[in-house]
Amino acid sequence: MGLTPPDSGKPVFRFAPSPNGRLHLGHALSALSNGALARQFGGRLLLRIEDIDLTRCRPEFVDGIMEDLAWLGIAFESEVRRQSRHFADYAGALANLRARGLIYPCFCSRQEIRAAVAAGEAVTGTPWPRDPDGAPLYPGNCRVLAPEDAERRVAAGEAHVLRLDMARAIAAAGPALGYTVFEPDGSRHAVTVAPERWGDVVLARKDVPTSYHLSVVVDDALQGVTHVVRGRDLEAATDIHVVLQRLLDLPTPLYHFHRLLLDEEGRKLAKSRQSRTLAELRAGGLSAESLRRQLGFI
Repeated sequence: MGLTPPDSGKPVFRFAPSPNGRLHLGHALSALSNGALARQFGGRLLLRIEDIDLTRCRPEFVDGIMEDLAWLGIAFESEVRRQSRHFADYAGALANLRARGLIYPCFCSRQEIRAAVAAGEAVTGTPWPRDPDGAPLYPGNCRVLAPEDAERRVAAGEAHVLRLDMARAIAAAGPALGYTVFEPDGSRHAVTVAPERWGDVVLARKDVPTSYHLSVVVDDALQGVTHVVRGRDLEAATDIHVVLQRLLDLPTPLYHFHRLLLDEEGRKLAKSRQSRTLAELRAGGLSAESLRRQLGFI
């Protein structure tokens, strides 16, 4: 793909929330971590709105993100990248992978996948392999379809997703796949990736013509991001990103994975669990200064 990002000569950091709900304390920790490290390393700080899911992302949540970040006192550069305005960039990356035979259409429904997994477990008597998020690996039903049959079904309008053929992708990416982790004290260490543990991940759907994995590597390259700071819950997913970066001839940034904030039951804070939002905390009288002190930024 060979994108040429802007080069300011400075480290480039980014905070990239999805506007499918209001920000919570976990988002505040990530945003403040990016801001603190950008200042420490003399870098730039970008804001990106990851709104590829047009059914769940809403304008009022974008406004809420801006309100919350202003309240936290984090200064970003003025140009904000909205992913929903750049689907053509992700389509270009998909076309690149398709031309090299690295992605394939998958017509399996969730029910069909569950049935195939159950059948496999019944035959072997052992649990089906699962990815780092706990989901069963795709059993590969559509990977073996004849290309002409797959093209015919796509042309007929049959519902499908596009999956990365991980075995072929790893072979095409070549050896020595890995990335470098940086720490606030300036130290670094190398990490070797194991993308095979994710199986054939989905890179695009009919209703969402890209995926988090694909769009994030394309965006980071286009924006010249050199330092990615995100939660430890995304550490394993970096394996996928490194493979895609190699396949698309994109640079691999340095990575730092910050701690996660947990609720009373030991689960990470999440929109899906209705974790208390920054707006609710603010309405309850919490000041931005108190929050920053609570999270260790004062």
